[in-house]
Amino acid sequence: MTQIEAVLFDLDNTLVEYERSPGDVLQVAFDTIGSEPLFSVEEYYARYDEFAEKCDSMDELRSECFAALAAANGYERHRGRAVADAFSKERDQTRIELLPAVEDVLSELSREYRIGIVTNGAPDAQQQKIDAVNLTQWVDEIIVASHEVPPKPDPEPFERAMQSLNATPPSTIHVGDSPETDVAGATAAGIDSVLIADANESEQYSATHHIKSLDSLLSLPGTKGSASSIL
Repeated sequence: MTQIEAVLFDLDNTLVEYERSPGDVLQVAFDTIGSEPLFSVEEYYARYDEFAEKCDSMDELRSECFAALAAANGYERHRGRAVADAFSKERDQTRIELLPAVEDVLSELSREYRIGIVTNGAPDAQQQKIDAVNLTQWVDEIIVASHEVPPKPDPEPFERAMQSLNATPPSTIHVGDSPETDVAGATAAGIDSVLIADANESEQYSATHHIKSLDSLLSLPGTKGSASSIL
């Protein structure tokens, strides 16, 4: 079995989360402009990567995405842009917190392996999140997949991370919470994947390994300290 040399992580909902959910902030934005909901937060999630690939900043991404969502639901595009403006004023990208066990897991793994982050999104917003919780103390490489790098599940962001970390697909694993982007993208790049998901949900997808929470990564069979290990 090839020795693992690099561990890649998704960012949002794998390592960090907002103090206030996007759904909460979206409702505040609707209230601020005195509007009924023009679209749901699930619709925003569904088209986020599409606009991340086209836009240079988070403000531009929301403006274009919210305008398109409003139009798709029969409202004028300018109303969507007004919601985006209110959302941007309300959202603080630095109001981010590490998920449970992240500090312990990254501290442990960074002693033995090269660590990378492969995330979709607007580069300015993703970098603010990373800086807010000082992830760079553990992380050797960050790839933000947007319009300059095709977003996950395209294999290119994973390939760029591996190249920078001097790793190969057999010596790399990727950890994330999304079957559609993390598992599919890692698989396309020839990398074993670890999906963080509820057991019932995770059984539907072809991740190499399934865990319920990040702290379980250190106790997977094959992890250093176990009888047999993937790491």
